[in-house]
Amino acid sequence: MQIATWNVNSVRARLPRLLAWLEEHSPDIVCLQELKCIDEQFPAEPIEDLGYNIETFGQKTYNGVAILSKDPIEDPIKGLPDDDPRAGARVLGCFTGGVQVLNLYVINGRQVGHEYFDLKLRWMGQVCELIEARFDLDELFVCTGDFNVTFDDRDVYDPEGWREKIHCSTPEREALAKFTDLGLTDAFRQFEEDAGHYTWWDFRTRGFDRGAGLRIDHFLVSEAVTECAVDCHVDLDARGGEKPSDHAPLVLTLD
Repeated sequence: MQIATWNVNSVRARLPRLLAWLEEHSPDIVCLQELKCIDEQFPAEPIEDLGYNIETFGQKTYNGVAILSKDPIEDPIKGLPDDDPRAGARVLGCFTGGVQVLNLYVINGRQVGHEYFDLKLRWMGQVCELIEARFDLDELFVCTGDFNVTFDDRDVYDPEGWREKIHCSTPEREALAKFTDLGLTDAFRQFEEDAGHYTWWDFRTRGFDRGAGLRIDHFLVSEAVTECAVDCHVDLDARGGEKPSDHAPLVLTLD
């Protein structure tokens, strides 16, 4: 089984690339972020033609998450209990293919000290509460998506330049550590311990061409998943070419 996560940065703008990637790789479950469209505008038909069931939690212009699965999608969860209205459509959970899946598009936070930075930290804590309340972590559980946070300096092309800035600050990393405190494992680090592996590169500075990126997209998984995981890698090919997203897909393979 392959599970993929990909911030597509507008699903309609990126649809030709998404369809080509799905047709080539055919992952069993795909978690998409930053749809930038309401549910009614999601381009479902060509994706369904490739054999996928679809669940969306969209929003006009911003945010939005979707789960695609070759198996039926059951028990969807949309949003957080008592979610702050400023957060938007960022949380989508379900049960599919024998796996509990939680797809997240974590709040960016803008900059350290901004009101949205404080919102980000509180929101991440609420997600941890949701995981404890709604999911069985003794079974197959995958929490994935664009977390907008690096785990440590190995995830940053210029650690000193990013020191205590957004995505790399101590409070954000402490908030991310609360997920692993639940007993979840960073699946990518199960297979790759070296620095220099990224999932996002800034368009404005031609970061991809310079190798100047951040690893902010993650798979945080239960022990049952780590026991059957055989690979987790970044698909760099999907980040190149014409009109790419600023993120590359991250793919987890289970035996």
